[in-house]
Amino acid sequence: MGEVLIGGTAALLICMFLSPRFIEMLHDREFGQHIREEGPEGHHVKAGTPTMGGIIIFAAFSVPVLILMDYDWRAVGVVTTAIACALIGFADDYTKIVKRRSLGLRARTKLILTMVISVWLWWVATKKAGLPDSLRLHVIDAQIDVAWMYPLVVYLVVAGTTSAVNLTDGLDGLAAGCVAIVGLAYIAICFITPGARDLALVSSCLVGTCVGFLWFNAFPATIFMGDTGSLGLGGALAGLAVMTRTEVLLILLGGIFVAEALSVLIQVFSFQTFRKRVFLMAPVHHHFELAGWSETKIILRFWIVAAICAAIGFTIYQQSLPLG
Repeated sequence: MGEVLIGGTAALLICMFLSPRFIEMLHDREFGQHIREEGPEGHHVKAGTPTMGGIIIFAAFSVPVLILMDYDWRAVGVVTTAIACALIGFADDYTKIVKRRSLGLRARTKLILTMVISVWLWWVATKKAGLPDSLRLHVIDAQIDVAWMYPLVVYLVVAGTTSAVNLTDGLDGLAAGCVAIVGLAYIAICFITPGARDLALVSSCLVGTCVGFLWFNAFPATIFMGDTGSLGLGGALAGLAVMTRTEVLLILLGGIFVAEALSVLIQVFSFQTFRKRVFLMAPVHHHFELAGWSETKIILRFWIVAAICAAIGFTIYQQSLPLG
């Protein structure tokens, strides 16, 4: 318990201590956020706000984790997956901002790299951590043996979670706050799971660095996390889901991310099929912006929904714990 608390606190303080200098450096180098023309009109004033804050997030996350953890293979799998996904995001940010290529990395490159990371996570989970090739269905207290299809399941979890967190990162503090809330649920899950102390430490450091980053990322943001942050945080949640066998339950634990991703899928399908839009703009947080909600109201209400989803997900996990 003590190391878990120390790790989270250290991550928070490191992030808060390093961020001002880092923001100043980004200002000096003019590494600012590009705002899409088709985005909400109110976002144009944010153009030029320093981005790539994910570098600070993962610097603050990595230091206490690498010092305090016992290098249990499950924790190693989560940490390496998160950092690898953050590196993809960094390459994407660097290509957009420094190389001035608006689309960032090519889709094929991202796909291949995500597949490699997913195979690594699967290998650590099954071959080193000894987890079974099966899915826990906590709601009905059962499990499904997926055998050779499990690598595909892991890929879908990694790709889906990183993409969903990336889509959620459209308002000041929205993604960081939601990740912190889901991270709190994973701290509780790891505490009641035998032998998961290292995973609790990783979850605590994840929450700490997100809260520390929120000090500067909350509305009005003085720094954005960029793809470095959103893909890395998504990778961390995906890793935690695989290592705690909550791949299916993550749909509920991270309900707000699922809603954001679904809104995009629904919008694209509806427009391409019927030439009609279901939402004023997707992801869904932009729909509420165009409907007249203030940014702070959207953020706070989405945090509330995220907390409700995480609480329900944890309750379901706790009730199903006696199984295997």
